[in-house]
Amino acid sequence: MSVSTNAPRTSRGTLRSTKPLDQLAEIKDLFDERRVGYSLDAPFYTDPTVFSMDMQGIFQKHWLFAASVAEVPEPGDYVTIEYGPTSLLVMRNDDGGVNVLHNVCRHRGARVLTAPSGSTGNLVCGYHSWTYSPEGDLIHASAPGETDFDKSCFGLKKAHSRIYAGLIFVCVADEPPTDFDETAKIFEPYLAPHDLSRTKIAYQQNIVEEGNWKLVMENNRECYHCDGHPELACSLFPTWGLTEETVPPHLEDVWQRNKESEAALEARCRRYGLPYEVVEELDTRIAGIRISREPLDGEGESFSPDGHRLSKKLLGELRDFRLGRCSMHLQPNSWFHFLGDHVITFGVFPINEHQTLVRTTWLVADDAVEGDDYDLEKLTHTWKQTNIQDKAFVELCQQGAASPAYEPGPYMKSEYQVEAFINWYVQRMQEHLA
Repeated sequence: MSVSTNAPRTSRGTLRSTKPLDQLAEIKDLFDERRVGYSLDAPFYTDPTVFSMDMQGIFQKHWLFAASVAEVPEPGDYVTIEYGPTSLLVMRNDDGGVNVLHNVCRHRGARVLTAPSGSTGNLVCGYHSWTYSPEGDLIHASAPGETDFDKSCFGLKKAHSRIYAGLIFVCVADEPPTDFDETAKIFEPYLAPHDLSRTKIAYQQNIVEEGNWKLVMENNRECYHCDGHPELACSLFPTWGLTEETVPPHLEDVWQRNKESEAALEARCRRYGLPYEVVEELDTRIAGIRISREPLDGEGESFSPDGHRLSKKLLGELRDFRLGRCSMHLQPNSWFHFLGDHVITFGVFPINEHQTLVRTTWLVADDAVEGDDYDLEKLTHTWKQTNIQDKAFVELCQQGAASPAYEPGPYMKSEYQVEAFINWYVQRMQEHLA
């Protein structure tokens, strides 16, 4: 393992050391001295060397959510996934699976494809026209004067991939963690009835948040801040994460309504044979997960002001719109909402220590017609507004972490999933640094 040498840093939000081995020792100390139940020290959110270590210890080692099959429906369709220094091509192949290739030409290292998505036959580097097959094999290299050039040694490097319930996951480690298949066995029964193979993209939004990737994930793991989401609060019960003992007086009526809706939803799920129980192993397995089916307020169908459906087309073989939301969190970079009428996927892709791309994708039934079956503005309104609000919350925290006055604060009881995420992160990084 190597640690890069950076320019001297003196502010509280960065490491004190300038020598690589001293930096490594300082980072280990940060993890070892982490105070349980409190937010992290500032360098975890602001220091470029810690970010580089995150890329090595988390994003180069673990399974990541990349896209859904609806984003690459036909052979040759591809999306480009970028995080930290890594760029990957996720490409649908003729066998119905996907090829995941490093987007780095084996000639001079240029990006082979530069568009975020598209469709192509062979992969042609725009620099010197080195050409690769969809499998990554080098099939053409104009090499004047070269007679002993062995093209078989210069194919695009490959990464691992999995498709579970229509979600595509990638891992660039030589030996990926093996427990991801077990995690997939947990979530597949919840997601499969929504049948992503029969969906299409209604809309995709890319937002760059001026915040560290961990702050983005932390913000999503709690609803303590949900008073700041007026559009979402129309359908999402703001008591999420609370218990009977921690419900504040002003939410007691909402709590009771939530319990009644929960009982009705469970009855419907039992009738249709749909799993709904909470499975929560955010920090007790390497591929951490939380999944459950939970009621929505109002009519209980979708993320609309009155809970009414936003698309007229049911997904898959579902027989009822009143299925609330199947909510899933996967460590380290994704969360999802599966509803009767549409699905929303969220992917988190770090850019650097203070910027993160959040990609939100709305999926509807593949035969749903915009304007007839759904209104795009109404379909996307709640989460577009919520994303803007979350972006502001994350950026406020990033600004605070960079302040000389910052010091870690205690998590509330309702923020236990934030603590679980941080605990998962610390465990994985300590394993990496050992």
